[in-house]
Amino acid sequence: MTPFPVATALTIAGSDSGGGAGIQADLRTFSFHRVHGTSALTAVTAQNTRGVTRVDVLPPEAVAAQVEAVASDMRVDAVKVGMLARRDIIETVAERLSALSLGPVVLDPVMVSRAGSRLIDDAAVEALRTLLLPLAEILTPNRHEARLLAGMDIETLEDMREAARRIHRQGPKAVLVKGGGMQGALRGTDVWFDGVSLETLAVEPVETPNTHGTGCTLSAAIAARLALGAAPLEAVRQGKEYVTAALRYPLAVGHGNGPIGHFFPLIP
Repeated sequence: MTPFPVATALTIAGSDSGGGAGIQADLRTFSFHRVHGTSALTAVTAQNTRGVTRVDVLPPEAVAAQVEAVASDMRVDAVKVGMLARRDIIETVAERLSALSLGPVVLDPVMVSRAGSRLIDDAAVEALRTLLLPLAEILTPNRHEARLLAGMDIETLEDMREAARRIHRQGPKAVLVKGGGMQGALRGTDVWFDGVSLETLAVEPVETPNTHGTGCTLSAAIAARLALGAAPLEAVRQGKEYVTAALRYPLAVGHGNGPIGHFFPLIP
């Protein structure tokens, strides 16, 4: 039987033992888009729908070895980068991405949670800003991450636009400032800026507490669409459509904020 030709994407991120975010969400998202998913784990977390109880970061050499193993054997059509945890991991990933011939990079700068909790220290933030932002085809910060990178408060749509402009000057080819953490009519509204086009991308908000993994899923969906050949802005639009649909079919698992339904067409 002739093997089926398929696009391939690589996710470099942490593991979520509860299965709602991280590597697990990324791989499910790739599969939904009929993209072969490969992975390089940066950390192993003990977490569920209620929260994270432990994080074990892998050695940088182990992260590099995983990336090299994939890249030496397969064509990588797109890369999604998520949780990197520490400066030495960021430095290692940046070095490997620069050295290897891989597809476009979608960088989800996991620095601050949607609730505003800081996840990495100042040294890691600076390494991410200087080493990884210039390698990103698309950067997808949430409101708090955008505020940290842009050095300004973000309360209004014009604030989101100005933050996107400021962050774009730091090196990424395009910036998507996500509005999931915004209030009122701006919730669900994202701002795109690629140096030329400034777009406001709005969807009808889905009322559900089960939003675990939405950020990981969006960046993975964008990477999957890029791997399939979509133009960057179109990949973002398609990624947002996928996440919005998955939010309408959250999974009844756990006792906290549950995951979205990555495989929603199969849910009765």
